[in-house]
Amino acid sequence: MSMLLIKGTFRATGSKPDGDTIPFTPDDVTDWKRVPGDHPVLPKADGRASIRLEGIDALETHYGSDDSGVQHQPLDLAHRAADELLTWLGFTQFVRDSEETITSTTPETVPGFILTSGADVFGRCVALVGRRTPPAFNGYAIEVDDRQLKKTANHHLVSLGLAYPTFYTGFPEPLRASLALAAQAARNATPKKGVWARDLTTYGAEVTGMSSLTAENGAVILPKLFRRLKDYLDLAPAAPALSCFRAFLAGAADRFYLQGQPEPLTGLHHIVEIDATGQNLKMTRPVEDITFDEK
Repeated sequence: MSMLLIKGTFRATGSKPDGDTIPFTPDDVTDWKRVPGDHPVLPKADGRASIRLEGIDALETHYGSDDSGVQHQPLDLAHRAADELLTWLGFTQFVRDSEETITSTTPETVPGFILTSGADVFGRCVALVGRRTPPAFNGYAIEVDDRQLKKTANHHLVSLGLAYPTFYTGFPEPLRASLALAAQAARNATPKKGVWARDLTTYGAEVTGMSSLTAENGAVILPKLFRRLKDYLDLAPAAPALSCFRAFLAGAADRFYLQGQPEPLTGLHHIVEIDATGQNLKMTRPVEDITFDEK
């Protein structure tokens, strides 16, 4: 797959990076206009923009708004992913405050590059993230294969079990297959790596309220499913039964494809089951079998 290479620097201070997002500033800020796709990158006044790491989803360190309340998944694993991303990029020290903001780093910035084919609807550049010296000149479109993918933070985090592979239709199948294999290796390792040691997405997670998903020993599940649960529980926090959750998922209308099935499905209720107690849920397919429609 051909992707645009943009050279620049990563700076974490003043932001709230997690395991799958990080601010990036191109050496030439006009490079943001080169990013292809239907959605423009929306940089801040100083030229930096948020990078969403393509093909992965790490546990949430902060999800929600001031109105609905900000929540997180178990922070030990969520912070491990965020810390590993910063360390891999070359930050040797960093300080995080109680609101997840990085207040200082050593060094202040680190050099690196991104490989991108577009932005999401929120103006974040969706990209593979590389460190230090890029493999080609800035502004060139290069072919990204399995060998190049394995040099990125995206593959690194999945190989450690610190991020779930999460695919969208714009990401080519060979690269999806490579990340899926890395995730399967982390899940099948002895002992299981990272999130896989505690993941309950396809085994069944008991949900009795937000605390069952956010506590230190809370249920570890696919972040996309966590986000849907958080939005659902916000509607009636005093009555957290999941009896209507599948209907809520149908209304959310996530469109996706399942491996081996050519026709898309609409609504995660197709692959989420709730047991008779109304408090235990699971997905019926592993995440690497799912490709979400990015439109």
